[in-house]
Amino acid sequence: MAARVAYRRIYESPTPQDGKRVLVDRLWPRGVSKDKADLDEWLRDVAPSTELRRWYHHDPRRYDEFRRRYLTELEDPDHRAALEHLRDLSAQGTVTLLTATKDVEHSEAAALAQWLDGS
Repeated sequence: MAARVAYRRIYESPTPQDGKRVLVDRLWPRGVSKDKADLDEWLRDVAPSTELRRWYHHDPRRYDEFRRRYLTELEDPDHRAALEHLRDLSAQGTVTLLTATKDVEHSEAAALAQWLDGS
């Protein structure tokens, strides 16, 4: 049975189908208290570098290049442990990657989910 990797905004209410809820942003989301975040883990080491995040600036026209650069960054040793941990979690069952960005279809959460699912 293949694990399901989903992604969504942290501001959306959790559902029973979420499985493990993992925040993949480097920065803590505004307006969300740590007590009420309802997440299992915060893996900031799997987030894009500050430089890449600033370059991308959530511009959908840059998404393909952002995704390419981001996946290259994930090969770096600084990201490897967090990425392996995320891969292990997804092998155990459903994982929902959480992000604060408004356009989740063009986010690191979407890129990670596609990579973990092998697409």
